Parts: sequence; structure tokens; C-alpha cells
Amino acid sequence: MMTRRTKALAGWVLCGITLMASGLATVSTGVVEASAVPSYSDYQQKLASANALKAQLAGASQDLQDQIVALDDLTENQIPAAQTAADQALAAAQAAKEAADAAAERLKAAQKDKDDLQAAIDKTGADYDDAQAAVAQIARESFHGSNASKVMDVVTNASTADDFVQKMQADAAVTRSEAAAANDAATNLNTSMNRKQRLEAIEQEITTLKTKADQEAAAAQKAAEDAQAKQRELAALRDEGDKKRAELESKVAQLTDASAKEAAEAVLIKSQIDDYNKKIAAEQAAREAEAAKQATQGQDSSANSSSKPSVSKPSNNSGSSNSGSSSNSGNSGNSSNSGSSGSGGASGMNYAVPGNCAPHSKTCYGHATHDFSSTYPWSECTWYAYNRRHDLNLPVGTQFGNGADWANSARSYGYLVNNTPHVGAVIVFRRGQNGASAQYGHVGVVEQVRSDGTILISECGARLQGKASTRVIKDPSNYQFIHY
Repeated sequence: MMTRRTKALAGWVLCGITLMASGLATVSTGVVEASAVPSYSDYQQKLASANALKAQLAGASQDLQDQIVALDDLTENQIPAAQTAADQALAAAQAAKEAADAAAERLKAAQKDKDDLQAAIDKTGADYDDAQAAVAQIARESFHGSNASKVMDVVTNASTADDFVQKMQADAAVTRSEAAAANDAATNLNTSMNRKQRLEAIEQEITTLKTKADQEAAAAQKAAEDAQAKQRELAALRDEGDKKRAELESKVAQLTDASAKEAAEAVLIKSQIDDYNKKIAAEQAAREAEAAKQATQGQDSSANSSSKPSVSKPSNNSGSSNSGSSSNSGNSGNSSNSGSSGSGGASGMNYAVPGNCAPHSKTCYGHATHDFSSTYPWSECTWYAYNRRHDLNLPVGTQFGNGADWANSARSYGYLVNNTPHVGAVIVFRRGQNGASAQYGHVGVVEQVRSDGTILISECGARLQGKASTRVIKDPSNYQFIHY
């Protein structure tokens, strides 16, 4: 009579053999959907920014004020919210697709198990003792040092055949032979489930898995439709932003109030940066689609889909409007902030020289940029600053290192680096400075130098997935700026 210990061990053998033979173990998946809930402090900050904008626009007509405020709300609130919703919907759709694929694979595996078992029944009958045959084979092969001992180690946590046998024996029956122990275990297993029972269990499991697979497929389809709807909503808002921006660009130039004009230009810059994001997203989507197409065709897509891509930038027209290299650059270069510092002569630099710095040129302004392909990881601050500078027809090296290292690296190449901001200059953050990484530092690009001494910068980061954002830096003299 088998002891309780032996029966327990035999049960584990049954568990191991059943899992290996049937593959019917199911895995439940759950998707936790992230939600972005604005905090009260976020609301207060946005409210303060809106009120500050309205105060700056006091010198403009009411109609123009309304247009500027509407574009600012679109860029600062509506589009980011729609982008977050679209990103979450896309992530949910991907998770749903993976769950549906997994459910389909489990169903396929169960159907194969059924076919294999039915073939075995047809060959040797429904009463053939699979359990005894399997354990006996393990015992026989283990005596000859085969790999079956590894299987027994997994099933019984025994490292050797002898250890396996000892674990299956009662303390009072240590003289029982290996063959007898295996035979007793097999006898116990055989009474647990025969081929007919296993076939019935598989058929029942297939029914359950079929229902689950259908549910997961339907959920994946709905999630994909939701993601497409969110993308359409985002695209509609961006189209609206393009229209409003085009309407404002001609009117802003007519503003005579300096404060209102500066505020309006800042709103336009933010909208232009979002347009820049749209182009980057479109280019990334095109690359991913091409990579998927090549993968489907069985071709090597490594040349067209790198894990650290260098983005092909928008046209020069987009770059010029984004940087404000016409009106904004002139305003910034002649502003009191840039001109009165006297700490490096940035105000005297001719950033508006056309054609001298073609995007991705090897040399520019007499400095080697070593631009063969960007070495900066996708979406990192260095990746964005590198591509943004090229979009502005300004030189930048591909071997500047981490963000905090850029100032020293640029100096080593002969670039002018000082504490005076200028539109188009790279702003360098020390490690840990103003939210910068304590390990890597940070870089961004100056988009506007304001009369109050603050600057508006654009920047990116790994978490932003290639999407640039803007913010105001209140103490620019505490940063270093890379010019050319």
C-alpha cells in the first residue's frame, strides 16, 4: 500500500505528464488601462497661464484676442488630451490583439492535442496505459543516464534517479526497487485519468477556449475601432489648429503692441511645434508600415527600420515657421536680453544666413558635424535637439554624448558656447538641473527669447515617444547655450 508521501509525489508526476502531454494550461490576461487625470495644481497652472496670456493680449483687438486664445487652448489643452486618449486607445488595441492572438493559439494547441490523442486511440486503443508507459520509460532511461532524469527533476524536484525513487518511497520501504516504485506510481496515475477521460476533458476545454477566443477577437476588433476613432479626433483637432494658425500668422505681423505680439508669437510657436510632432508621427508610422510590409514579404527590413532612427525632417518651410527664423529670430536677436548680456556675442551671430547649413550636412559654418547617421536614441532629448537643429539649418554633431556633455563636446569642435540664449541655440541642462536627469542631464532648443528675460524652449524625452513639448525657462543665464 502506498504511503501518503508516495501518493503525493505520484500526483506531481501526473501533473507534469498531463501538462506536457495536453498543453491545456490556460493563461488569463488582464489589461490595466492608464488614465491621465489632471491634478488641481495642473488646473491652477493652466488657468494662470491663460489669464497671463489674456493680460498680455490687452493691446490687441477683441476679435484677435479670441482667435489667439482659441489657438492656445487648442494647442495646450485639447490636442494634448486627444493625443493622450489616442495613445491609450492604441495601447489598449495592441493589448487586446495580443490577448486575442494568445487565445487563438491556445485553442489551436488544444485542437492539436485532441487530434494527437485521437490518433493514439485509433492506433493502440482507448485503454492503453499512457501513464504507466511514460513513468516506466522515465525509470528505464534514468537508469542509463538519459535526459529523462532532467524531466524527473522538473516534475519531482529530484536531481537524480535515485533521489526520485527515494522521494517516492515511504521511509519504511527504502528497499523497494526502482522498477517497483515506478510501477506503483504508474498504477496510481492510471486510475486517475484514462485516454477516454482525457479526450473528453480536451473536448470540453476546446469548447471553453473557443468561447474565450471569440470574445477576445471581438474585444480586439472593438479596441481597434476605438483607436481609429481617437486618431480621427486627434487629426481633426490638428487640422483645426493648422487652419487657425494660418489665419493668425498674417494678423500677428500687424500687431503694434509689443507685449501682444510677443504673446501671439509664442502661441504660434507652440502650434508650430505640434505641427512638427504631426510630421514626425507620420514619418514614424510610414517607416513602421514599410517595415511591417517587408517583414511580411520575408525581406530584411533592418536598413529601413532602426531601433534608433534618424528622422527625416519636414521641409525647410516647416522649419522656418517653427523656428520663427524670420520675425521671431529677428526679434530675439535684437531683444534687450540677447543684446545687453555681452557675455559672448550671441546677438551678433547671423542665424538667418540662408542655405549655409543644409539639413544633415557633413560640415557647416566651417565646423565638421560628422553627420552620417544619428547616434542618438529615438525620442531622447539628444535625438530631438539633433534633428531640430538640422531642421533649423544649424550644425550639430552626432557624437556630443549625453545631454549634460553637449556644451563641452561642442566647445571641443569649435562651437561658440556661452550663457546667452538665441533662437535656435541648444540649451544645455546640468545633471539634475530643473528636472533634468541626475545621470544624463538634458538638452532642448530655444524657440523664443522674450523681453522679460525668459525663454521658450522645445524639448523631448524618452517617455514622450517622439513628441516635442514646450516650456518657459525663467533664468536662462544659469544655462549654457550652443550656437555655432
